[in-house]
Amino acid sequence: MSGASHTIGAEKSGPFQSLAELRAACLDLPEGDSAAADAVAARQAELTKPPGSLGRLEEIVAWLAKWGRNPPRLGRVDILVFAGNHGVTAHGVSPFPAAVTAQMVANFSAGGAAINQLAQAVSAKLRVMPLDLEKPTADFTREPAMDEASFLLAVAAGYNAVRPDADLICLGEMGIGNTTAAAALTAGLFGGDGARWAGRGTGVDDKGLARKRAAIDAALARHAGVMGDPLQVAAALGGRELAAILGATLAARHRRIPVLLDGFVCTAAAAPLQKLRADALDHAQAAHVSAEAAHRALLDELKLKPLLDLGMRLGEGSGAALAVSLLRAALACHTGMATFAEASVANKSH
Repeated sequence: MSGASHTIGAEKSGPFQSLAELRAACLDLPEGDSAAADAVAARQAELTKPPGSLGRLEEIVAWLAKWGRNPPRLGRVDILVFAGNHGVTAHGVSPFPAAVTAQMVANFSAGGAAINQLAQAVSAKLRVMPLDLEKPTADFTREPAMDEASFLLAVAAGYNAVRPDADLICLGEMGIGNTTAAAALTAGLFGGDGARWAGRGTGVDDKGLARKRAAIDAALARHAGVMGDPLQVAAALGGRELAAILGATLAARHRRIPVLLDGFVCTAAAAPLQKLRADALDHAQAAHVSAEAAHRALLDELKLKPLLDLGMRLGEGSGAALAVSLLRAALACHTGMATFAEASVANKSH
């Protein structure tokens, strides 16, 4: 696992030199392999079970085949956790100081966090990438969180983190204040205000929640002029880790690698892609619906149906990691079960 500090400002260039180039890449997306998905469905029909009786497990394998390898496999599962700091924390939107971001990254590196245990439990490779933690994004109630160059570098950090030999990418984040950024970004994309989208995050009290909502509303008013452009909204209202998640999700689509999105922050980070192109997240599944109040509403907007609902709200990619076990179980049934003919079991009468 990598936990070394990543200074994205030191990079000279990335895959996208302008928002226009990034926008073009977001629109130019490969299709999935429908024939591979059909082959999975045909095999499912011959396995020793009533048709459709494994429910979404059957759908999962078809999805893996369509967007990943054929036949589907989960030999290399990468969990990518991006960390960033946010200028909006100056408004008291979190009960924790911004220093906790770096402290938790150190905990990841030492193997002491929940995501370390979950990654090991599902035989996944964890990589943690802190992005300029010593330089928080700007206070987005006053100016854009990131200028174009900073935003593109953060997107590039995520895009370049996706390894082409991965069979599955799980995305996660760490960043004090990032539920505020995610709520602001979601409001900028789908409408509404702080009252609709802001939740308690890491546990703010009523006064903290009021400050959080007020900061979001101030940011929406400040950046009203860019609301028609999903990428400018992401730069103005997001954060480096959110931009990196957008980049990683885009890279996975370009390389035809299926993606598991974690909770509210991850889902919000990827949402600009769907606003640019309606089918942009077809290669992604919502690993779970978190206890953060707005996550379910956001999933509804994106028409994503979560795989798990366990009341989790930790972040770190924890929900995505946990869902890997579900995918492994689905794949094990698909590849390991006998067909009716192989088991000499009578199929349904015709």
